[in-house]
Amino acid sequence: MEIEAYKAEDLFEWITREGHDFTLLDVRNDEEFGRFKVEGPHLSKMINIPYVEFIEKEEESVAKVPVSKDEKIRIVCAKEGSAKYVAEILVNNGWSDVKILEGGIKTWGNMLAPKLVASDDGYKLYQFIRPGKASCSYGLLYEDEMVVFDPSRNTGFYQNFAKENGCKVVKTFETHLQADYISGSKQLSLDTGAKIIGNENDFKDAAFTYHLVGDQEVFRFSKGGPEIKAIHMPGHTPGSTSYLIDSQYLVTGDTLFILSIGRPDLGGKAEEWSKLLYNTLKTKIAQLNNDIVILPGHYMQWSEANRDQMFVDRLGSIKNKNADIYGIDSEPDFIQFIKHNMRRQPEVYADIRKVNAGLLEPDDEEQEIMDLGKNECAASMYAQKK
Repeated sequence: MEIEAYKAEDLFEWITREGHDFTLLDVRNDEEFGRFKVEGPHLSKMINIPYVEFIEKEEESVAKVPVSKDEKIRIVCAKEGSAKYVAEILVNNGWSDVKILEGGIKTWGNMLAPKLVASDDGYKLYQFIRPGKASCSYGLLYEDEMVVFDPSRNTGFYQNFAKENGCKVVKTFETHLQADYISGSKQLSLDTGAKIIGNENDFKDAAFTYHLVGDQEVFRFSKGGPEIKAIHMPGHTPGSTSYLIDSQYLVTGDTLFILSIGRPDLGGKAEEWSKLLYNTLKTKIAQLNNDIVILPGHYMQWSEANRDQMFVDRLGSIKNKNADIYGIDSEPDFIQFIKHNMRRQPEVYADIRKVNAGLLEPDDEEQEIMDLGKNECAASMYAQKK
């Protein structure tokens, strides 16, 4: 019997919409599963039984799978081969609806799901959800041009999306020098000629050409359309810059999240950068209209998504949800809050920064390994990991 495969896009559909009842069986080893696993609002049944256990203890491993042979089993592994091996065992033991993830877990890690945030005055604004990283990038389309914000390394997706919508990627905006994932801006620029936009405080040592964005600088499309205003908001990094679209939508990168704020300790200067972030919160953020829609670079959990499964919220609502943070009224107390929530950052982050500055060029396989895994960019929400 030929084992049927399913795509990462199928998995996203099944776990973000009600009505899909199945068991997700992850056959990677305990360490890999603990580092990075599939998550979703409607994923209720997931088990981890390492592939090697099916080899060494087939009968015991099969016994751990749901008893009903009518249960839909969807298998995940590292590269696809292990999943196929386990799937054949389950079919031989009576399960009839067994499928494997095409390409393995990396296809889930790189998948992007487009969500239409707004369609106003001739432009369209999309959120591209990357569930494998719990991150969001954005695309703004007007006439035959598209600009992107904080693209992932899955650059083919953005180019295909632009082509399908009759557009060409002309600019790629970086909110900051990313530490948790490999940016696609450099490759997009090479492939399409798109201009890279970044703040000098983060990109001054970059080994590629980019446009030095200035605070309050306004960008436009060739044929008009919505304005994009850059607002320097240092703190998560010294160069962190948010982009205000049409005075309504603010792409914040890792400065503001729905249930937290960005960590100011990833550069090894926790106290110095905490002061920058505190000033940003008390001045630039405080001056913004509370009705502005915040478009964050990451989310921590699926409960943050709205009814349309998008990670967007109004600034006033975010302030209320994070009253314990926004209510801190002294710089020393804010620094203490950051220090209390500090935890060790993943070691790979230092190398990812170098890759994103063009100072390190690992091969594609190395980048794949570096890039997988959920982000750890929030100042709170996670338990301390010393």
